[in-house]
Amino acid sequence: MDDIEFAYNQALDYLYSFVDYSLTRNLSYSPEKFDLGRMVELMNNLGNPQRDYPVIHIAGTKGKGSTAALIASALQAAGYRVGFYTSPHLQDFSERIQVNQGAISHSELVELVEWLKPEVAKTERLTTFELTTALAFMYFRQSKVDVAVVEVGLGGRLDATNIVTPLVSVITSLSMDHMAVLGDTLPKIAAEKAGIIKPGRPVVLAPQREEARKVIQDIAAERGSKLIDVRQNVHYAPWTHSLDGQTMLIWQVEDQAKADDFIENAGETPWQPLRLTLPLLGYHQVENAATAFVALRAVRENGFMISDKEIQAGFANVKWPGRFEILNREPLLIIDSAHNRDSALKLRITLDDYLAGLPIVLLFGASEDKDVAGMFAELMPRVSRVVATQSIHPRAMEPVRLVEMAHAYGRPAQVVLPVEAALSRALQIARQENMAVVAAGSLFIAAAVRDAWQNLVTR
Repeated sequence: MDDIEFAYNQALDYLYSFVDYSLTRNLSYSPEKFDLGRMVELMNNLGNPQRDYPVIHIAGTKGKGSTAALIASALQAAGYRVGFYTSPHLQDFSERIQVNQGAISHSELVELVEWLKPEVAKTERLTTFELTTALAFMYFRQSKVDVAVVEVGLGGRLDATNIVTPLVSVITSLSMDHMAVLGDTLPKIAAEKAGIIKPGRPVVLAPQREEARKVIQDIAAERGSKLIDVRQNVHYAPWTHSLDGQTMLIWQVEDQAKADDFIENAGETPWQPLRLTLPLLGYHQVENAATAFVALRAVRENGFMISDKEIQAGFANVKWPGRFEILNREPLLIIDSAHNRDSALKLRITLDDYLAGLPIVLLFGASEDKDVAGMFAELMPRVSRVVATQSIHPRAMEPVRLVEMAHAYGRPAQVVLPVEAALSRALQIARQENMAVVAAGSLFIAAAVRDAWQNLVTR
């Protein structure tokens, strides 16, 4: 290990020496855990770097990372220098903090951590996520970004990122997740996510269930924020798809009659809707792209120069690994970050769309606090066999329990540890029985399988 990597690992050890609620089992809501006062104090001591550039702030249960990545990629295609903050990372901590799709270097992160330490000592009870967020805001100022796309970590209202006054806020698809922290009903979760809405600043809302949409609509009205409902502003539809990517069509609501004519005549009409190419697969990514498109239009209305052609170029070149990502073709190996019931349903629909009739061996691991029963209810009808495993994570569920749950659906299942061995076993089954391997259950499993696959192919 060279000096930089040693220093980088020491910097990570320092960050992880603070309270990290992402590693906590059965996390519950309490003011001492989620308190923006600490973050406000820290950022005041740092000179409030988050005020030095416009911010697009994105919350949601599912799709916020994909939507954020699409927005950032399009802004970069338009010639802007773009900061991008996301969490958790897939393989390397530095992925969380990016400029123009390049992660902060290990040496830069080490320097920033050293610079941060004296300021951290002035504020009590800071968390790992708060420090990481501060590092991102500092790095974006240092890098002189034109705009930053910032993804919420958890919730919205009391999330460490919620000290920004955004150019535009975006709320993506909402569903049941982190119920112990955010609330046990969809309206309660919507209220927490809507905490990112700031007075007088527009908010873009992805298609939602009516009970969630109504909550957000009311909060936006209370704060004098323009609500831009994606469904009321544009219509869209998938057009073509393959394992290499997909295309979609998007048009103004008032052009619906022209769109009907276009679709009925298989595209042979003088009027043409805007066509977007996406390397991200699945219908849910069409919805995310529509949300990103409407958000970019709102950004354009707030002073940014970005054309539809630049949006097309940015979407076509977006990189967002771990989301129905194809690692191998023969046998087919796919990793996905599905980790709640709604995302498991979207994964099953995507499997039906892209792999109709092909049997699936599911390589599965999950955190103990997740709705595994709900995920299995969605996935098991589409799965032929299960290989249960466990990532190196404090919240990981015991795989024996996963096997028992799979057996209740009549599916053959076995425990294989560690993840590397589980991947080898799943690939062996796939080759012998002409199946596809799909790894899902948590981002930690997707990341571990990605690591294991890269190690296999580089041997």
